[in-house]
Amino acid sequence: MPHYIKKYPLSIIVTLVIVYLSFFKPPSGSLPTFPHMDKIVHFLMYAGLSGMLWLEFIRNHQKAFPVGQAWIVAFLFPVALSGCIEILQEYCTSYRGGEWGDFGANTTGALCASLFAFYVLKPFMLKTGKK
Repeated sequence: MPHYIKKYPLSIIVTLVIVYLSFFKPPSGSLPTFPHMDKIVHFLMYAGLSGMLWLEFIRNHQKAFPVGQAWIVAFLFPVALSGCIEILQEYCTSYRGGEWGDFGANTTGALCASLFAFYVLKPFMLKTGKK
């Protein structure tokens, strides 16, 4: 476990922030919103998580890049995490509800970040050899 904390510190922090934000009870009162704002927030949270996982994974695997493992870590993990959180929100909280729309936004965010990282970020980082 300490090995992962050293290699993926920012990804762990982002994951913990997402879990906290998913289960804390929001204060009563209304904030100014616009239609589907929550879906945009879900998209950005999981795009950020997936992007951070890709960034740290590429940085840690510059000599030998295991493509399959990268997709599991940086795409499937955020999607599975979001699915588990949506299920737990639906069945374990009275103040939050799991929604398919939220899961779709989470998956779309992780997919967009993964495609960007795989086709843009990875070639750039591996070409320049930056750590």
